[in-house]
Amino acid sequence: MKRLLLLLLVIFTTCLPGYAPAHALDPGYLDLSSIGQERWRVIWRAPDVNGRKMPIEARLPGNCSQEPSPPPSFDGRAWTTAWVASCPGGLEGGVIEIVGLEQTRTETLVRYELEPGQTQVHRLTSTETAFTVPEDPGVLDILSSYVALGATHILEGLDHLLFVFALVLLVRDRNRLFWAITAFTVAHSITLASATLGWLNIPPPPVEAVIALSIVFLAYELSLLPENRDPLAVRFPWIVAFAFGLIHGLGFAGALREIGLPDGDIPLALFAFNIGVEFGQILFVVVVLAIGFAARLVYPAIKDRAVQLERVTSYGIGSLAAFWVIERIAGF
Repeated sequence: MKRLLLLLLVIFTTCLPGYAPAHALDPGYLDLSSIGQERWRVIWRAPDVNGRKMPIEARLPGNCSQEPSPPPSFDGRAWTTAWVASCPGGLEGGVIEIVGLEQTRTETLVRYELEPGQTQVHRLTSTETAFTVPEDPGVLDILSSYVALGATHILEGLDHLLFVFALVLLVRDRNRLFWAITAFTVAHSITLASATLGWLNIPPPPVEAVIALSIVFLAYELSLLPENRDPLAVRFPWIVAFAFGLIHGLGFAGALREIGLPDGDIPLALFAFNIGVEFGQILFVVVVLAIGFAARLVYPAIKDRAVQLERVTSYGIGSLAAFWVIERIAGF
């Protein structure tokens, strides 16, 4: 029954109109870059909803005045506009709000500079639509923001979740599954840190294509009868998980570079983001295993059709991943 429920999940997400991209609805993005003399260059990106701008607006602190901004333009993913704001006295102590965010199911990332080069990031959601800009964000502020960002990224990244999903189905022995997940974690932590700190510099498009290809590989192995699968994947799945984890870590790093890291607290923010990614990943695995355990109790007869259901599930996963491979290579 575990495989049947997960199969229905895959089919549902595959067939949802407009859900072909590997990630969920893009968040809103507000960037305030200090240009000195108590002035900020503001870039505001609102998500696209069926060809229209999501009805949310960025509201700066009350002491800020702004130059007239051009109407938002569609850049292929979101509606973007920019302007210059003057904030006498600075941003500290002011309230930044995303009006209308409480009526949505998305979030907004606010990246701001108190002074040129002093970057901070805050995450707003439908339950927290505004925040007061602190004079000096503390450790807890940075930890909470970046842990939430990491967890959100993994839970909204369908490609990363499908890889873990396929790994759970492929590795039936729970001890080997534990070591495979651990190897995946260690590997993507290495490349996440290396790429974020600038030690590795690989263009995102090939990385995203190889991530999709890694899912195709697992789906192909899953489609085979157990006795016909690659001995390496069966006996030492942690090696496969580690190898592909290195690639997935580069994908996480790309997302983190877009968000930005707070100057002076880069190691802390990197650690918190990685913890968030791991929390989301573990939560997903626990939910999958819990559903499987409950399903076996309710429908014990489903075990007799496990092989057939596993194969059909692999076709759903592989088809979606193959589409992503083609789409991402075409985007080069």
